[in-house]
Amino acid sequence: MLTVENRPKRDGIILFSDYKAGSGIRRSVEMGRENVLFELRESKLKGRGGAGFSTATKWMLTAAASGEIKYIVCNADEGEPGTFKDKVLLTEYPDLVFDGMVVAGFTIGAKKGLVYLRGEYVYMLKSLERYLDRMRTYNLLGKNILGKEGFDFDIEIRLGAGAYVCGEETALIESLEGHRGEPRNRPPYPVNTGYMGCPTVVNNVETLASVPNILIKGGAWFAKHGTDKSTGSKLFSISGDCKKPGVYELPWGITIDEVLKIVEAENTKAVQVGGASGSCIPKKCFDRKLAYEDAATGGSIMIFNESRNMLNVLKNFMEFFVEESCGQCTPCRVGNVKLLEGIEMIENNEYTFRYINQLKDLCKTMQLASKCGLGQSSPNSFLSILENFKEEIFFKNGNGVYHG
Repeated sequence: MLTVENRPKRDGIILFSDYKAGSGIRRSVEMGRENVLFELRESKLKGRGGAGFSTATKWMLTAAASGEIKYIVCNADEGEPGTFKDKVLLTEYPDLVFDGMVVAGFTIGAKKGLVYLRGEYVYMLKSLERYLDRMRTYNLLGKNILGKEGFDFDIEIRLGAGAYVCGEETALIESLEGHRGEPRNRPPYPVNTGYMGCPTVVNNVETLASVPNILIKGGAWFAKHGTDKSTGSKLFSISGDCKKPGVYELPWGITIDEVLKIVEAENTKAVQVGGASGSCIPKKCFDRKLAYEDAATGGSIMIFNESRNMLNVLKNFMEFFVEESCGQCTPCRVGNVKLLEGIEMIENNEYTFRYINQLKDLCKTMQLASKCGLGQSSPNSFLSILENFKEEIFFKNGNGVYHG
Protein backbone atom coordinates (compact mmCIF):
# COMPACT_ATOMS: atom_id res chain seq x y z
CA MET A 1 0.00 0.00 0.00
CA LEU A 2 1.26 3.48 -0.89
CA THR A 3 1.69 5.48 2.32
CA VAL A 4 3.15 8.79 3.48
CA GLU A 5 5.73 8.23 6.18
CA ASN A 6 6.15 10.24 9.38
CA ARG A 7 2.95 12.22 8.88
CA PRO A 8 2.09 14.17 12.05
CA LYS A 9 -1.37 14.01 13.53
CA ARG A 10 -3.30 17.23 12.96
CA ASP A 11 -6.83 18.35 13.72
CA GLY A 12 -9.33 19.17 10.99
CA ILE A 13 -11.59 17.64 8.39
CA ILE A 14 -8.94 17.63 5.64
CA LEU A 15 -5.67 17.23 7.51
CA PHE A 16 -6.05 13.84 9.11
CA SER A 17 -3.78 10.82 9.15
CA ASP A 18 -6.05 7.99 8.03
CA TYR A 19 -6.47 8.97 4.38
CA LYS A 20 -5.44 6.06 2.18
CA ALA A 21 -3.41 7.18 -0.79
CA GLY A 22 -5.23 6.54 -4.05
CA SER A 23 -8.67 6.11 -2.47
CA GLY A 24 -9.92 9.40 -3.91
CA ILE A 25 -8.79 8.32 -7.39
CA ARG A 26 -10.52 4.95 -7.02
CA ARG A 27 -13.69 6.68 -5.90
CA SER A 28 -13.68 9.00 -8.91
CA VAL A 29 -13.40 6.03 -11.30
CA GLU A 30 -16.31 4.31 -9.54
CA MET A 31 -18.44 7.47 -9.67
CA GLY A 32 -17.69 8.61 -13.20
CA ARG A 33 -16.89 12.11 -14.44
CA GLU A 34 -20.36 13.60 -14.21
CA ASN A 35 -20.92 12.45 -10.64
CA VAL A 36 -17.56 13.86 -9.58
CA LEU A 37 -18.69 17.25 -10.88
CA PHE A 38 -22.06 16.91 -9.16
CA GLU A 39 -20.38 16.05 -5.86
CA LEU A 40 -18.06 19.06 -6.15
CA ARG A 41 -20.99 21.30 -6.95
CA GLU A 42 -22.85 20.07 -3.87
CA SER A 43 -19.78 20.71 -1.72
CA LYS A 44 -19.67 24.38 -2.85
CA LEU A 45 -15.87 24.16 -2.77
CA LYS A 46 -14.29 27.47 -3.75
CA GLY A 47 -10.72 28.16 -4.78
CA ARG A 48 -8.48 28.28 -1.69
CA GLY A 49 -5.91 30.57 -3.27
CA GLY A 50 -7.95 33.63 -2.33
CA ALA A 51 -10.11 34.35 -5.39
CA GLY A 52 -12.91 32.09 -4.20
CA PHE A 53 -14.14 30.95 -7.64
CA SER A 54 -16.31 27.83 -7.72
CA THR A 55 -14.13 24.76 -8.32
CA ALA A 56 -17.00 22.79 -9.86
CA THR A 57 -17.75 25.59 -12.31
CA LYS A 58 -14.09 25.88 -13.35
CA TRP A 59 -13.87 22.13 -13.96
CA MET A 60 -17.19 22.06 -15.82
CA LEU A 61 -16.14 24.88 -18.13
CA THR A 62 -12.84 23.20 -18.92
CA ALA A 63 -14.45 19.80 -19.44
CA ALA A 64 -16.91 21.38 -21.88
CA ALA A 65 -14.26 23.38 -23.75
CA SER A 66 -13.38 22.19 -27.24
CA GLY A 67 -9.96 20.66 -27.74
CA GLU A 68 -8.42 17.21 -27.47
CA ILE A 69 -5.51 18.34 -25.28
CA LYS A 70 -6.22 19.73 -21.82
CA TYR A 71 -4.10 20.39 -18.76
CA ILE A 72 -4.28 20.51 -14.98
CA VAL A 73 -1.96 23.04 -13.32
CA CYS A 74 -1.32 23.06 -9.58
CA ASN A 75 -0.39 26.54 -8.43
CA ALA A 76 2.25 25.89 -5.77
CA ASP A 77 3.89 29.30 -6.16
CA GLU A 78 3.22 30.24 -2.56
CA GLY A 79 4.66 33.75 -2.68
CA GLU A 80 2.22 35.74 -0.55
CA PRO A 81 4.06 37.08 2.52
CA GLY A 82 2.96 35.28 5.66
CA THR A 83 1.67 32.19 3.83
CA PHE A 84 3.24 28.75 4.33
CA LYS A 85 0.28 26.34 4.38
CA ASP A 86 0.98 24.89 0.93
CA LYS A 87 4.48 23.94 2.09
CA VAL A 88 2.89 21.82 4.83
CA LEU A 89 0.52 20.17 2.37
CA LEU A 90 3.28 19.35 -0.11
CA THR A 91 5.68 17.97 2.50
CA GLU A 92 3.22 16.14 4.77
CA TYR A 93 0.18 15.45 2.54
CA PRO A 94 1.43 14.96 -1.04
CA ASP A 95 -1.08 12.12 -1.47
CA LEU A 96 -4.01 14.51 -1.06
CA VAL A 97 -2.54 17.06 -3.47
CA PHE A 98 -1.50 14.64 -6.20
CA ASP A 99 -4.63 12.50 -5.87
CA GLY A 100 -6.63 15.70 -6.33
CA MET A 101 -4.72 16.43 -9.52
CA VAL A 102 -5.35 12.94 -10.89
CA VAL A 103 -9.06 13.24 -10.11
CA ALA A 104 -9.13 16.61 -11.88
CA GLY A 105 -7.39 15.11 -14.91
CA PHE A 106 -9.88 12.23 -15.03
CA THR A 107 -12.84 14.60 -14.69
CA ILE A 108 -11.94 17.11 -17.41
CA GLY A 109 -10.21 14.67 -19.77
CA ALA A 110 -6.64 15.89 -19.29
CA LYS A 111 -3.65 13.61 -19.66
CA LYS A 112 -0.99 15.91 -18.22
CA GLY A 113 -0.64 17.74 -14.94
CA LEU A 114 1.93 20.41 -14.11
CA VAL A 115 2.97 21.53 -10.64
CA TYR A 116 4.35 25.08 -10.66
CA LEU A 117 6.53 24.88 -7.56
CA ARG A 118 7.82 28.00 -5.87
CA GLY A 119 11.53 28.42 -6.58
CA GLU A 120 12.33 28.73 -2.87
CA TYR A 121 10.81 25.26 -2.36
CA VAL A 122 13.47 23.57 -4.51
CA TYR A 123 14.60 21.61 -1.44
CA MET A 124 11.41 19.52 -1.55
CA LEU A 125 11.65 18.75 -5.29
CA LYS A 126 13.41 15.39 -5.00
CA SER A 127 11.07 14.05 -2.32
CA LEU A 128 8.02 15.06 -4.37
CA GLU A 129 9.44 13.41 -7.48
CA ARG A 130 10.16 10.25 -5.48
CA TYR A 131 6.54 10.20 -4.35
CA LEU A 132 5.35 10.57 -7.96
CA ASP A 133 7.55 7.60 -8.92
CA ARG A 134 5.90 5.56 -6.19
CA MET A 135 2.48 6.55 -7.52
CA ARG A 136 3.52 5.23 -10.93
CA THR A 137 4.63 1.97 -9.33
CA TYR A 138 1.16 1.57 -7.79
CA ASN A 139 -0.53 2.43 -11.10
CA LEU A 140 -1.91 5.72 -9.73
CA LEU A 141 -0.11 7.62 -12.49
CA GLY A 142 0.73 6.73 -16.08
CA LYS A 143 -1.17 4.58 -18.57
CA ASN A 144 -4.54 2.97 -17.83
CA ILE A 145 -4.61 4.12 -14.20
CA LEU A 146 -6.13 1.51 -11.87
CA GLY A 147 -6.72 -0.68 -14.89
CA LYS A 148 -9.21 1.68 -16.50
CA GLU A 149 -8.67 1.67 -20.25
CA GLY A 150 -7.87 5.14 -21.57
CA PHE A 151 -7.36 6.71 -18.15
CA ASP A 152 -3.90 8.12 -18.80
CA PHE A 153 -2.48 10.91 -16.67
CA ASP A 154 0.95 11.93 -15.47
CA ILE A 155 2.41 14.81 -13.44
CA GLU A 156 5.49 16.93 -14.03
CA ILE A 157 6.99 19.45 -11.58
CA ARG A 158 8.33 22.77 -12.87
CA LEU A 159 10.22 25.29 -10.74
CA GLY A 160 9.39 28.97 -10.64
CA ALA A 161 12.07 31.64 -10.29
CA GLY A 162 10.79 33.64 -7.33
CA ALA A 163 8.47 36.12 -9.06
CA TYR A 164 5.52 37.07 -6.86
CA VAL A 165 3.38 38.00 -9.87
CA CYS A 166 3.51 34.37 -11.08
CA GLY A 167 1.01 33.51 -8.37
CA GLU A 168 -1.53 35.04 -10.79
CA GLU A 169 -2.72 32.19 -12.98
CA THR A 170 -2.07 33.71 -16.42
CA ALA A 171 1.39 34.97 -15.43
CA LEU A 172 2.06 31.47 -14.11
CA ILE A 173 1.04 29.99 -17.47
CA GLU A 174 3.31 32.44 -19.30
CA SER A 175 6.19 31.32 -17.08
CA LEU A 176 5.38 27.63 -17.68
CA GLU A 177 5.59 28.28 -21.42
CA GLY A 178 9.07 29.76 -20.99
CA HIS A 179 8.08 33.42 -21.29
CA ARG A 180 8.51 36.31 -18.90
CA GLY A 181 6.00 36.01 -16.08
CA GLU A 182 3.44 38.67 -17.02
CA PRO A 183 -0.36 38.53 -16.73
CA ARG A 184 -2.37 38.05 -19.90
CA ASN A 185 -5.34 40.06 -21.02
CA ARG A 186 -8.59 38.30 -20.19
CA PRO A 187 -10.73 37.07 -21.90
CA PRO A 188 -9.86 34.51 -23.13
CA TYR A 189 -9.65 32.68 -19.81
CA PRO A 190 -7.47 29.64 -19.08
CA VAL A 191 -10.49 27.33 -19.07
CA ASN A 192 -10.63 27.95 -22.83
CA THR A 193 -7.14 29.15 -23.74
CA GLY A 194 -4.56 28.27 -21.13
CA TYR A 195 -1.24 26.43 -21.21
CA MET A 196 0.02 26.13 -24.81
CA GLY A 197 -3.31 27.55 -25.95
CA CYS A 198 -5.26 24.57 -24.59
CA PRO A 199 -8.11 24.45 -22.04
CA THR A 200 -6.50 24.47 -18.60
CA VAL A 201 -7.61 24.19 -14.99
CA VAL A 202 -5.40 26.14 -12.57
CA ASN A 203 -6.06 25.21 -8.94
CA ASN A 204 -4.33 26.08 -5.70
CA VAL A 205 -2.58 23.33 -3.71
CA GLU A 206 -5.17 23.45 -0.93
CA THR A 207 -8.09 23.32 -3.36
CA LEU A 208 -6.79 20.12 -4.92
CA ALA A 209 -6.05 18.61 -1.51
CA SER A 210 -9.71 19.06 -0.53
CA VAL A 211 -11.08 17.07 -3.47
CA PRO A 212 -10.29 13.44 -2.46
CA ASN A 213 -12.07 13.71 0.88
CA ILE A 214 -15.09 15.36 -0.74
CA LEU A 215 -15.45 12.36 -3.06
CA ILE A 216 -15.03 9.83 -0.27
CA LYS A 217 -17.28 11.50 2.32
CA GLY A 218 -19.60 13.42 0.02
CA GLY A 219 -20.26 17.00 -0.98
CA ALA A 220 -23.00 17.34 1.64
CA TRP A 221 -20.52 16.31 4.37
CA PHE A 222 -18.12 19.05 3.27
CA ALA A 223 -20.86 21.68 2.91
CA LYS A 224 -22.11 21.19 6.47
CA HIS A 225 -18.87 22.71 7.75
CA GLY A 226 -18.21 26.45 7.66
CA THR A 227 -20.89 28.87 6.46
CA ASP A 228 -23.43 28.71 3.66
CA LYS A 229 -21.29 30.86 1.33
CA SER A 230 -17.94 29.60 2.63
CA THR A 231 -18.20 25.85 3.06
CA GLY A 232 -15.68 23.49 4.57
CA SER A 233 -12.52 24.33 6.42
CA LYS A 234 -9.59 26.61 5.67
CA LEU A 235 -5.87 26.31 6.30
CA PHE A 236 -4.48 29.42 7.97
CA SER A 237 -0.80 30.32 8.10
CA ILE A 238 -0.63 32.22 11.39
CA SER A 239 2.48 34.20 12.27
CA GLY A 240 3.59 37.25 14.22
CA ASP A 241 3.01 38.20 17.83
CA CYS A 242 1.51 35.04 19.31
CA LYS A 243 2.71 32.11 21.40
CA LYS A 244 1.57 29.38 19.02
CA PRO A 245 2.24 30.33 15.38
CA GLY A 246 1.83 27.68 12.70
CA VAL A 247 -0.63 26.14 10.24
CA TYR A 248 -4.15 25.57 11.55
CA GLU A 249 -7.16 24.01 9.89
CA LEU A 250 -10.23 25.87 11.12
CA PRO A 251 -13.83 26.14 9.89
CA TRP A 252 -14.79 29.08 7.73
CA GLY A 253 -16.80 31.57 9.76
CA ILE A 254 -14.51 31.58 12.78
CA THR A 255 -13.96 35.08 14.16
CA ILE A 256 -10.60 36.81 14.36
CA ASP A 257 -10.97 37.01 18.12
CA GLU A 258 -11.46 33.24 18.33
CA VAL A 259 -8.33 32.68 16.27
CA LEU A 260 -6.32 34.96 18.54
CA LYS A 261 -7.38 32.90 21.55
CA ILE A 262 -6.38 29.65 19.86
CA VAL A 263 -2.86 30.90 19.08
CA GLU A 264 -2.58 32.67 22.46
CA ALA A 265 -1.98 36.18 21.15
CA GLU A 266 -1.83 38.95 23.75
CA ASN A 267 -2.15 42.73 23.53
CA THR A 268 -3.01 42.49 19.85
CA LYS A 269 -3.27 45.80 18.05
CA ALA A 270 -3.95 44.63 14.49
CA VAL A 271 -4.35 41.55 12.32
CA GLN A 272 -3.35 41.55 8.67
CA VAL A 273 -5.77 39.21 6.91
CA GLY A 274 -4.76 37.95 3.48
CA GLY A 275 -1.07 38.77 3.50
CA ALA A 276 0.52 41.99 2.28
CA SER A 277 -2.23 42.32 -0.34
CA GLY A 278 -4.98 41.89 2.25
CA SER A 279 -6.54 44.25 4.76
CA CYS A 280 -5.34 45.31 8.19
CA ILE A 281 -8.08 44.89 10.79
CA PRO A 282 -8.01 46.84 14.09
CA LYS A 283 -8.96 45.58 17.54
CA LYS A 284 -12.47 47.04 17.41
CA CYS A 285 -13.27 44.75 14.47
CA PHE A 286 -11.96 41.45 15.84
CA ASP A 287 -15.51 40.11 15.83
CA ARG A 288 -15.36 39.89 12.03
CA LYS A 289 -15.57 36.42 10.51
CA LEU A 290 -12.94 34.82 8.31
CA ALA A 291 -15.09 33.96 5.29
CA TYR A 292 -15.51 34.93 1.66
CA GLU A 293 -18.51 37.05 2.58
CA ASP A 294 -16.66 38.97 5.30
CA ALA A 295 -12.88 38.97 5.84
CA ALA A 296 -11.70 36.85 2.91
CA THR A 297 -8.19 35.42 2.84
CA GLY A 298 -6.04 33.00 0.93
CA GLY A 299 -4.71 31.86 4.29
CA SER A 300 -2.23 34.40 5.66
CA ILE A 301 -2.90 35.79 9.14
CA MET A 302 -0.24 38.17 10.55
CA ILE A 303 -0.61 39.34 14.13
CA PHE A 304 0.80 42.65 15.42
CA ASN A 305 0.78 43.59 19.08
CA GLU A 306 0.83 47.02 20.71
CA SER A 307 4.61 47.34 20.35
CA ARG A 308 4.42 47.51 16.55
CA ASN A 309 4.63 50.73 14.55
CA MET A 310 1.94 50.40 11.89
CA LEU A 311 3.57 52.91 9.56
CA ASN A 312 6.68 50.73 9.53
CA VAL A 313 4.50 47.72 8.79
CA LEU A 314 2.88 49.56 5.88
CA LYS A 315 6.23 50.70 4.50
CA ASN A 316 7.49 47.13 4.54
CA PHE A 317 4.46 45.97 2.54
CA MET A 318 4.76 48.75 -0.04
CA GLU A 319 8.49 48.18 -0.55
CA PHE A 320 7.59 44.58 -1.34
CA PHE A 321 5.03 45.58 -3.97
CA VAL A 322 7.37 48.08 -5.63
CA GLU A 323 9.96 45.30 -5.90
CA GLU A 324 7.55 42.64 -7.15
CA SER A 325 5.48 44.60 -9.71
CA CYS A 326 6.18 43.19 -13.17
CA GLY A 327 5.96 46.74 -14.56
CA GLN A 328 3.62 45.78 -17.40
CA CYS A 329 0.80 48.21 -16.59
CA THR A 330 1.12 51.84 -15.55
CA PRO A 331 -1.31 51.88 -12.58
CA CYS A 332 0.73 49.23 -10.76
CA ARG A 333 4.20 50.21 -11.97
CA VAL A 334 3.85 53.90 -11.10
CA GLY A 335 1.11 53.71 -8.48
CA ASN A 336 3.01 51.56 -5.99
CA VAL A 337 6.05 53.85 -6.24
CA LYS A 338 3.85 56.87 -5.50
CA LEU A 339 2.27 55.17 -2.50
CA LEU A 340 5.70 54.34 -1.11
CA GLU A 341 6.81 57.95 -1.64
CA GLY A 342 3.74 59.07 0.30
CA ILE A 343 4.68 56.83 3.23
CA GLU A 344 8.19 58.29 3.26
CA MET A 345 6.70 61.80 3.23
CA ILE A 346 4.68 60.91 6.34
CA GLU A 347 7.83 59.57 7.99
CA ASN A 348 9.63 62.85 7.29
CA ASN A 349 6.65 65.10 8.20
CA GLU A 350 6.58 66.45 4.65
CA TYR A 351 3.02 65.56 3.76
CA THR A 352 -0.27 67.39 3.51
CA PHE A 353 -3.65 65.81 4.15
CA ARG A 354 -4.72 66.96 0.70
CA TYR A 355 -1.93 64.92 -0.88
CA ILE A 356 -2.72 61.88 1.27
CA ASN A 357 -6.31 62.07 0.05
CA GLN A 358 -5.03 62.22 -3.52
CA LEU A 359 -3.05 59.04 -2.88
CA LYS A 360 -6.21 57.38 -1.59
CA ASP A 361 -7.91 58.31 -4.87
CA LEU A 362 -4.92 56.82 -6.68
CA CYS A 363 -5.51 53.59 -4.74
CA LYS A 364 -9.04 53.39 -6.11
CA THR A 365 -7.75 53.94 -9.63
CA MET A 366 -5.19 51.15 -9.17
CA GLN A 367 -7.88 48.78 -7.91
CA LEU A 368 -9.96 49.42 -11.04
CA ALA A 369 -7.34 49.85 -13.74
CA SER A 370 -4.49 47.48 -12.88
CA LYS A 371 -4.18 44.47 -15.16
CA CYS A 372 -3.90 41.77 -12.51
CA GLY A 373 -4.45 41.03 -8.85
CA LEU A 374 -1.10 42.46 -7.75
CA GLY A 375 -1.93 46.04 -8.68
CA GLN A 376 -5.60 45.59 -7.83
CA SER A 377 -4.86 44.44 -4.28
CA SER A 378 -1.61 46.22 -3.35
CA PRO A 379 -3.51 49.39 -2.26
CA ASN A 380 -5.50 47.39 0.31
CA SER A 381 -2.88 47.71 3.04
CA PHE A 382 -2.35 51.41 2.33
CA LEU A 383 -6.04 52.21 2.60
CA SER A 384 -6.81 50.01 5.62
CA ILE A 385 -3.77 50.94 7.71
CA LEU A 386 -4.07 54.68 7.13
CA GLU A 387 -7.78 54.56 7.91
CA ASN A 388 -7.71 52.26 10.91
CA PHE A 389 -4.58 53.68 12.53
CA LYS A 390 -4.73 57.33 11.53
CA GLU A 391 -4.55 58.51 15.12
CA GLU A 392 -1.29 56.65 15.65
CA ILE A 393 0.17 57.68 12.30
CA PHE A 394 -0.95 61.29 11.98
CA PHE A 395 -1.76 62.38 15.54
CA LYS A 396 0.54 60.29 17.67
CA ASN A 397 1.69 63.23 19.79
CA GLY A 398 -1.48 65.25 19.51
CA ASN A 399 0.01 67.94 17.28
CA GLY A 400 -1.23 66.77 13.91
CA VAL A 401 2.02 65.30 12.63
CA TYR A 402 3.60 61.90 12.83
CA HIS A 403 6.83 61.43 14.75
CA GLY A 404 8.55 58.11 14.06
